[in-house]
Amino acid sequence: MLNFKHALPRALSRMWVSGPSVAREGLVLGVYEKQPDNEGIRLTEAAAAFDSSISGKLSGMLTISGPPLKKGKSRIFYGLHQDFPSVVVVGLGKSGTGVCGKENWDNCKESIRAAVSVGCRQLQDLEVAHVEVDPCGDGQSAAEGAVLGLFEYDEFKTKKKVRVTTQPYGSVDSAAWQKGVLYGDGQNLARRLMEAPANHITPTAFANTIEQKLSPFAHKVAVHKRRQSWIESEQMGAFLSVSKGSEEPPVFLELHYKGSLDSAQPPLVLVGKGITFDSGGISLKPSSGMDAMRADMGGAATVCSALVTAAALKLPINIIGLAPLCENMPSGKANKPGDVVRAKNGKTIQVDNTDAEGRLILADALCYAHSFKPRAIINAATLTGAMDVALGSAAAGVFTNSDWLWERLQKASIVTGDRVWRMPLFQHYTKQITESALADLNNVGKCSRSGGACTAAAFLREFVTADHWAHLDIAGVMTNKDEIPYLRKGMSGRPTRTLVEFIAGLASEP
Repeated sequence: MLNFKHALPRALSRMWVSGPSVAREGLVLGVYEKQPDNEGIRLTEAAAAFDSSISGKLSGMLTISGPPLKKGKSRIFYGLHQDFPSVVVVGLGKSGTGVCGKENWDNCKESIRAAVSVGCRQLQDLEVAHVEVDPCGDGQSAAEGAVLGLFEYDEFKTKKKVRVTTQPYGSVDSAAWQKGVLYGDGQNLARRLMEAPANHITPTAFANTIEQKLSPFAHKVAVHKRRQSWIESEQMGAFLSVSKGSEEPPVFLELHYKGSLDSAQPPLVLVGKGITFDSGGISLKPSSGMDAMRADMGGAATVCSALVTAAALKLPINIIGLAPLCENMPSGKANKPGDVVRAKNGKTIQVDNTDAEGRLILADALCYAHSFKPRAIINAATLTGAMDVALGSAAAGVFTNSDWLWERLQKASIVTGDRVWRMPLFQHYTKQITESALADLNNVGKCSRSGGACTAAAFLREFVTADHWAHLDIAGVMTNKDEIPYLRKGMSGRPTRTLVEFIAGLASEP
């Protein structure tokens, strides 16, 4: 246990910026919801210690400043302590809550993430540059709330948000805090990739960005940026058929993380859909909202970010990341409705809708994934609007042939609060994509508006022979409006933390 309270020189912490007087250091503290049988205010351990150090002024101010703080609400006080000109108290809800079977998450962890993010953002709005954070009894969740809550994509704006540094206040498990920082940074990397304009994150730029992020771990990571000639040599006809409509060359990104001391350990293979812009191709999408299709590489962003985070955490497991990267554009070279293409495993596909392109590039990547004799294969993709209709932003849909894999993914999602929900893989859906007039498979079901997420999953299963495979359709969780309180509006980067937690759990198994 380390005490970080005095980690920065207080002379620095009391500096003021030029212009209007703006405090440069702030403090976020937690308070639990008042219980009917308890008249007093219940502060967290760190908040109680702070209150004691200022002779009870904090609890006194909380008593006279308004009604008791509800969960997720905040109140700010000035001048309570010379080291912290601004102190934000945040409501954590009821104490002692844990995993909720109905919600499928840990209420306590989610409350901490939400409360800490509110406090940090309030201080950021006041242009406070450094914030110390109450761990609230769970340093990892507090760190995640701070890191995720403070993120905003303003790369191309002249006026930017104040960059806030954070550290834990008081005694804390430093390892748990640092783990939370890495989990948050991993999701923020995915958010940054997904938010970036498509003219800045092309397939080549995406691959270069991930390579740069993995450079500190070069002794354990190999990065292969496969070009078109290699893709052709691998006979990935489905992938190439999608990429040929664009002027941007495709890239097949292949990452090898060797974290296990046993080099012969079968790897976990992560596959991500990497459409860096999806116009729909000849089956052109409506113009309204098409700009959001810069994030159609969300699958690739989340799995690559999860691998980067696993490397940063030094998890003892072997992982291979695969990301077929290209644009889906209309041109004289593009796929036409009714075209037939051949996938890597020899199966022919009738392309009746060129906007159902994600399953085409994943088909070849899944075939290639089997060449590594994997322990398990997980693919993630913003695959279908039907998934958004089915679950909205509450959870990512999981289609899997493995109860073993499902149990571990669900367990991980309960810890992270970034939930998953199991969906069916009935033969009922397989029949809809195998009854094709011109080829072995059709890339859309014959009842195109019914069960679209399920028929897409059934299509992918035609390219899987592994005993443990899961397809995560993350289209519904691609963006955040106000559903997740510790994420600002925009691309969400979900479910990166769930993938990392799953990998960590798998790495700890014999």
